[in-house]
Amino acid sequence: MTRRQKLRFRLDRLATPIGIALVVQDEHGRLRALEWEDHEARMTRLLRLHYGDDGVELVEGDGSGPIIRALRAYLAGELGALDAVPVETGGTTFQRRVWRELRRIRAGTTLSYGQLARRIDRPDAVRAVGLANGSNPISVVVPCHRVVGSDGSLTGYAGGLARKRWLLSHEGVPEHASVR
Repeated sequence: MTRRQKLRFRLDRLATPIGIALVVQDEHGRLRALEWEDHEARMTRLLRLHYGDDGVELVEGDGSGPIIRALRAYLAGELGALDAVPVETGGTTFQRRVWRELRRIRAGTTLSYGQLARRIDRPDAVRAVGLANGSNPISVVVPCHRVVGSDGSLTGYAGGLARKRWLLSHEGVPEHASVR
């Protein structure tokens, strides 16, 4: 049996108004994970799930490069700065389909889980869409924070509801916005 070669990913730490972001990218400059420092265990678990128990080696980055610049621009108010960030994930075909659709939700807008399910032509898969949304390894850039309850209420966010509230406010979504 041939052993798979370990993937080597760069890990950068970026100070943001809502905590230290852990930014994981591959040698081709594709974002593989973005998580919050206080949720590093979740990131590690998702990397293992997607790439195997011993499939990834993280090496410290220097806090530079196009992805870091795009994140800084987004945080400075250039909300479209993340649109062109290349991403690559593991996950199932269904999860990747949900995550691709998440990237189509424009900054300043929200969708419900039901609307997201309909957008991927799986209107009866609302719970599965919610699970896929909750296991998104690339916070902010794959904007799972833009998915809200059917009544417009904030629902779970792996980084915490305070971060979700901040991100939506940063993007111009009013506190009690209805689903658009």
